[in-house]
Order: sequence, then structure tokens, then C-alpha cells
Amino acid sequence: MIRVLVVDDEALVRAGLRMILEPADDIEVVAEASDGSDAVTAVARHRPDVVLMDVRMPGMDGLTALKELRRASSPPRVIMLTTFDLDDYVHTALRSGAAGFLLKDTSPRDLAAAVRTVAEGSAMLTPRITKRLIDTFAGLESADVALARERLAVLTDREDDVVRAVARGLSNAEIGRELAMSEGTVKAHVSRALAKLGLSNRVQVALLVRDAGLT
Repeated sequence: MIRVLVVDDEALVRAGLRMILEPADDIEVVAEASDGSDAVTAVARHRPDVVLMDVRMPGMDGLTALKELRRASSPPRVIMLTTFDLDDYVHTALRSGAAGFLLKDTSPRDLAAAVRTVAEGSAMLTPRITKRLIDTFAGLESADVALARERLAVLTDREDDVVRAVARGLSNAEIGRELAMSEGTVKAHVSRALAKLGLSNRVQVALLVRDAGLT
């Protein structure tokens, strides 16, 4: 069962998200919070696997709360939700460790699928945001590319193969089939790569690989 915390300052939105998710046999909404501060408290109390959190809220906003949650020893996976797909929000959220970024007009089926995807350790972005990110990184300056490649140089050849596959959006099982290794071995390579690169999740790995112009 995937334990989910829903965070939004509007009670109607929280109720709507709960109604979408609760019919799923494998998802349980364990709590709700109305702002970032309440979210941090609720995570400590309920230990959710996934947090669905609005970006813009009074008091502590979602991006600030995300940074607070990422400092925990075993942080939940966080999907940021917003009505506004502004680049500043997207970049800040992903650099801060968000596992996903979705618009509030995401379909119920896709929302539930996103929760499952990030709970498994992968990332989920609204398609049009993904396209804009790719377009952005396609225009990087050569100095930025060189810096990203220098960071990736600490990886072994096998770790490099794995992170490039991660950047293509492949799951651990898909990477294992492509590179002829077990899913457990893939997970170990991903964990070691994250530690060497000083990153916290697969989204950040994918961004770094794209920074380096390797996708």
C-alpha cells in the first residue's frame, strides 16, 4: 500500500485529490495538510511514501517545504502540483529534489499512475514540461556542458551506462534488461552514482546528464 499525504491550501482541492486516489486498491491517503509547515509536521507523524504538494500556498509554500522535507534521513518522494507551469517553479522544484511535477489539470488516471511511478523510485513530469526542459538544456552554453561532464567523470563506466539510461526515463527493470544485469544490481549502481554525484534522486541525475549533453 502506498501511503500518500495531500497538501494544498484549498480544502476543495484536497478533497478532490482524495476522491481521485482513494478508490485505488494500492493507494491510501493517510493525511492532509493546508500549508508547508503543516506538511512537514504531517510527514513526521504519518510517514507517507509520497507527498502530493501544491507549489503556491500562504505561509510556508511548497518549494520551501520540499527543501525542509529533503533534509530528513528518510524523506518521502514529493510530487509538486501547480496550476502554473512556470519554468522557475519547475527548475527550483527539480533542483531541490522533487520526484515529479504535475499540473492540476492532470487526468485522474495519470495522477494515480504518477503516485505509483514515484513510489517505485522513478520520476514523473507533465509531458509539456518535459519538452520545455529538453529545449532549455539543448541551448546550454559550452562551459555548462563541460562542468556537467566533469561531475560525471567520477563514475565508473558501468555507473555511467546506468545514469544515461536513467536520463532516458527507463525503469530499473528496463535498464537491467538493456544492460544485462539484475534489477538489484541496477539499484546498487544508481545508489552509488547518487552518492558520488551528491544528488538525491533520479530526476536530478537525468538533469545532470542532460546538462552534459549526453541524451
